[in-house]
Amino acid sequence: MRELRPRSRAEGIAMANFTTHIVVGTVVSGTLATLTLAADVIAPENLVAVTLAGSLGSVLPDIDLKDSRPSRALFAGLAIFFSFAILFHFAPRLSIAEMWLLWLGTLFFVRYGLHALFHRYAVHRGIWHSLVAALTCALATVLVFYYVFGRPDGVAWLAGGFLLIGYLVHLTLDEIYSVDVMGAHIKKSFGTAIKLGDARHPAATAAMTVAAVALLLVTPSITTFFDGLTSRSMWAGLHQRLLPSDRWFGIIAERGRLAAAPDVPEAPTTGSLPAATAPAGREAPAP
Repeated sequence: MRELRPRSRAEGIAMANFTTHIVVGTVVSGTLATLTLAADVIAPENLVAVTLAGSLGSVLPDIDLKDSRPSRALFAGLAIFFSFAILFHFAPRLSIAEMWLLWLGTLFFVRYGLHALFHRYAVHRGIWHSLVAALTCALATVLVFYYVFGRPDGVAWLAGGFLLIGYLVHLTLDEIYSVDVMGAHIKKSFGTAIKLGDARHPAATAAMTVAAVALLLVTPSITTFFDGLTSRSMWAGLHQRLLPSDRWFGIIAERGRLAAAPDVPEAPTTGSLPAATAPAGREAPAP
């Protein structure tokens, strides 16, 4: 068997394509969403939102590819979000004509102006393919869910966690595609997908680190999320529900024929992660 050997620069950078990233990211997010639903800790409408955050994270690192679908889609989404956010904020003081101009101006500025400015400095497999960028994007997601969408702090942190996992799935796939197992060699791109920062551009690494610290300082409390994630009762419930006790898909075998099992009352949905457990002798805070 031949030894693994680096290939020449002419062979290009190997990476998983868009379809692979979105499919794998969606599968991982769906698996996590299933566990979250079984744990009965957030409302269904919140679950859909945090699952979409995980899918977004699975394609987000390719934002630095100028002509990539993730980049175009992300800037289009940002343009729609900020144009309406600014419109709703200033609408009471503006005429209809002014509102049209403000909305369209913001939409085109973000979609095309910021898109062009971003890609003037962005380098593929640079700072956006790093762990510090993954953390920064996750913290930004927490802030958007908490301050913009008005979700509870536990749900906001859960959304940030989903996006972080999706982001790491993307980086991992790119590293896997950097190893040609059949050809028994390491491609040129090996080691460029998962890294702490971008050693080639220390200024970008420093800026991303500062951004992560700044975002962390204004995030909501993580106590509810942490206590809910480490709750013994939650993990015990998941273990109990891992496999059906006497039937699959609500159907049981009865005297040689299949019969539908009686309905089981659904557990109430909390709408937020469980509140922290109070120390002995003190009442638990209201959720």
